[in-house]
Amino acid sequence: MREEEIAMSQAAAQQAQTEPRVQLSMSHIGIYVHDVAKMEDFYTRVLGFTVTDRGQVRGADIVFTSWDPRDHHQVILVAGRPKDLAFNHINQMSFKVASVEDLQTVWRRVKDEPGASDLRPMDHGNAWSLYFRDPEGNRIEVFCDTEWYISQPCLEDLDLSLPADQIRAKSDAFCRTAPGFKPIAEFRAEVARKIGVKAP
Repeated sequence: MREEEIAMSQAAAQQAQTEPRVQLSMSHIGIYVHDVAKMEDFYTRVLGFTVTDRGQVRGADIVFTSWDPRDHHQVILVAGRPKDLAFNHINQMSFKVASVEDLQTVWRRVKDEPGASDLRPMDHGNAWSLYFRDPEGNRIEVFCDTEWYISQPCLEDLDLSLPADQIRAKSDAFCRTAPGFKPIAEFRAEVARKIGVKAP
């Protein structure tokens, strides 16, 4: 029986090598929550999501939200999160914005919001990020790309109260002295070669 399993596994591996690669892209995330109404308020009022649908699934309230009319939902809120979970299974939900100015806008909205906590702006060299927790403790990252790549992980403090030009200049100076520094286009071309696709 063991030989048959090995043969079947080898056949499956050979078939997988001949199949065309299917590109996956991040679409949406669903989270279980304690208080649907409170979380809906936070994600719509503070983060700007729009409710696209709502209803029940297997007896639990569910709310679909999105920022993009092409996507029916990007964040789904589902009732039923147990009160006594000792560990939050979600590491983080990450949302991309176009510029550091946009990131500063989010920071200004979130920093005085009673439902948000644990704000941590970070300069990763290849991205500027704002980490915070929603009213039920789920970690959110809002970020934008920089023009550079440096070896990761990198966790430098980021002051989002500074003018955007100063943030860019400070990061530029830091990145040029950091290990692995190169323009992001060069790094993306290297990754594209590894994946076997055309460089973006």
